Amino acid sequence: MAYGKSPDVEEEFEFNLMGEDIIKAKEKAFALCLRINETGPLKFKEYTALLKKLLGSVGNGVFIEPPFNCSNGKNIHVGGDFLVGSNVTISDEAPVYIGDYCVIGPNTLITTVSHPLSPAQRREHVATAISIRIGNDVMIGANAVILPGVTIGNNVIVAAGAVVTKDVPDNCMVGGIPARIMKNLPDDT
Repeated sequence: MAYGKSPDVEEEFEFNLMGEDIIKAKEKAFALCLRINETGPLKFKEYTALLKKLLGSVGNGVFIEPPFNCSNGKNIHVGGDFLVGSNVTISDEAPVYIGDYCVIGPNTLITTVSHPLSPAQRREHVATAISIRIGNDVMIGANAVILPGVTIGNNVIVAAGAVVTKDVPDNCMVGGIPARIMKNLPDDT
């Protein structure tokens, strides 16, 4: 799956956290997440149908361990052979593109939402959403955080507990707070 920019989707925008359209999208996503979490992958046909109803696009071989939460669902686009550990949250007010052969560890947060520094704007529930792109063959360790606007290249390992605040190039391992390159990785694909 390509993780480049989609031509028909707004990649960065300001919005009201309490806006009617945002609340409706959250309600729909929460209801579908609840059904997915109750169904679980043991009832594979029903589970897969619910994932396809929730997410914007889904490749083959997707396994998301409950509980899973997202704020919209339709803005999440995942490739094939995608594995997600328990208690992962994707805050997808803006699009999140995830490539093929990716693994996301438990308790990970991927968020497209950034809040303003201004208390007046926070009181008005203003926020900014910026797209996130994750390439192919990416492994994100448990308890990692991926922040708005980040692009993670192909063949990347994000160490457990890392906070990714800026773009990550291909073929490397990052870790720490904020995440930094720890080592280069061979690409044997």
